[in-house]
Amino acid sequence: MTPLLQVDGLVRHFPTRGGLFTPGRPVRAVEDVSFSVAPGEVLGLVGESGSGKSTIGNLVLRLDEPTAGRIRFDGQDITTAGEAALAAFRRRAQPIFQDPFGSLDPRMTVEQIVAEPLQVHGLAKGRAARRARVAELLNIVGLSEQHLTRYPHQFSGGQRQRIGIARALAVSPDLIVADEPVSALDVSIQAQIVNLLRDLQQRLGLAMIFIAHDLAVVEYVSDRVAVLYLGRIMELAPARQIVRTPKHPYTQALLSAVLEPDPDRKHTREVLQGDLPSPINPPSGCVFRTRCRHAIAACAEAVPPLRSVGDGHVSACIRADEL
Repeated sequence: MTPLLQVDGLVRHFPTRGGLFTPGRPVRAVEDVSFSVAPGEVLGLVGESGSGKSTIGNLVLRLDEPTAGRIRFDGQDITTAGEAALAAFRRRAQPIFQDPFGSLDPRMTVEQIVAEPLQVHGLAKGRAARRARVAELLNIVGLSEQHLTRYPHQFSGGQRQRIGIARALAVSPDLIVADEPVSALDVSIQAQIVNLLRDLQQRLGLAMIFIAHDLAVVEYVSDRVAVLYLGRIMELAPARQIVRTPKHPYTQALLSAVLEPDPDRKHTREVLQGDLPSPINPPSGCVFRTRCRHAIAACAEAVPPLRSVGDGHVSACIRADEL
């Protein structure tokens, strides 16, 4: 199947100020990241804070400019696209943000918030048509027409995120980038929003990039999962495969942090040693080697490429076959 989204060699460096006699070194937020997303597929991006997940999401949506690399959407290179091409792209690719309150204008009613993309892209012309479309969208996400005239502060966190989802769906996009969509919500509400997103994705046939730090949530939602560490992909595989047979020590460490629901099953928590290295001065070779219990001298010599370790399963570990 031809990918809807193709990302090749994506790089994002943020400049920093240097000293009086020394130039500033860049923050290497994303380093040589490549992946694809097929129509109707969910790709999960998972990793610790500082792994580059959200930066990748912003780059894919062209909310940020890449330092290097290519992003193709439906065969078109959008890294060099002009304003008209970007406007067309943004109708087909929509974000769902982490903070369901900060992403909604507190001065606008729910009707105005959800209808805004329709007005920007010239859809559902006329107030009656827009109101009907907004009411339909609210119903889809579990709200009702009586919420049209209310303001964001009158809703709970979970309801505000439903409004954000309705807004993202307003223009009938092909791709959704959901950036930590449940991390700001109460635990009791998170499952409801995750299930809603999963249901809508399947019902509407949406492609989605689902960004989170919780591997269990990502595995539940996603078809494939990419594990990120310090701006690089450590492992990428079908979701069930990456959970059952992880082939990178970092993935194994993330899995060990997931609570085991079976009390009779032995569970050993692996605590990573040391702190996350600075993205200004990452380790040589494998960026994970300074915290890896399997590291050997060769791990410091060169950046390990992603290589196949099974059907659709790739790992950036030189000792993947031993894991």
